[in-house]
Amino acid sequence: MNENQVENYSKVNEENYLILENSTDKFIETAPNVRLYVKDYGYGKPVILIHGWPLSNEMWEYQVEELVNSGFRVITYDRRGFGKSSQPWNGYNYDTLTDDLKAIIVQFELTDITLVGFSMGGGEVVRYFSRYGGKNVSKAVLISSITPFRLRTENNPDGITPEKNEETANAIKNDRIGFLNDFGKSFFSVSLINNPLSSSLLDYFKMLCSFASPHATLECAKAFSTTDFRNEMATVNVPTLIIHGDEDSIVAIEVSSEKSTNMIPDNTFLVYEEAPHGLFYTERERLNKDLIAFLNS
Repeated sequence: MNENQVENYSKVNEENYLILENSTDKFIETAPNVRLYVKDYGYGKPVILIHGWPLSNEMWEYQVEELVNSGFRVITYDRRGFGKSSQPWNGYNYDTLTDDLKAIIVQFELTDITLVGFSMGGGEVVRYFSRYGGKNVSKAVLISSITPFRLRTENNPDGITPEKNEETANAIKNDRIGFLNDFGKSFFSVSLINNPLSSSLLDYFKMLCSFASPHATLECAKAFSTTDFRNEMATVNVPTLIIHGDEDSIVAIEVSSEKSTNMIPDNTFLVYEEAPHGLFYTERERLNKDLIAFLNS
């Protein structure tokens, strides 16, 4: 896509995907009756930002402008079941979610891509390499990522217990909005003595999460809590930036990024001291600087 291609259009390409319009925000069909909401800003090398659970593409507000102003084409989208995208009953496993990502790459005819996955989104980044060989991707970024494996098993004793996962699922089923309220505080490490964001902004992020399908919220929680990426990590064969806060109470750094850095062949690992899970806001200036430096490297 370039500056001269500005007319609205509809077409079916060779992959039988439907692109409904050529504009900065659009819906694309990735599967029968499944349309994803996509935003496409700027020109230059493409960067795809994959949001966390249970947010939407709006979480990247504080990164998009900096990246576009630094000369990159920035694509964000709502995962199926979240934000403005379709909310089908099925398809919340990582294979299908990664197929959705591939559909975006194919339809937009993207090459030399940097994939950036936050939290749950890190799984789609890794699965894209193991499932599709990382086609057309030249760099990867994992931020507060759930990879490589969150579930406690005999050979993963530091993971989250099945009982804890069931407790979370029950809390969502019983009072999803109440769960989101408490989750948001842990997400940004809000306490009586620590207020890294305003109450209004905290409410805004809760609102974004509330727009998600309740069923998708549960099914995606199951996916990122139980999917084992350990045997896939080495397939990420491009320069990779790994960023994690050492006070992340949602995805503990010890069971995630500290292990990932030993599994991905070519990586740079940045630990943000005293940073929570939601560092895309609390550490936004440092994160933007580190992202841009990596993209330009």
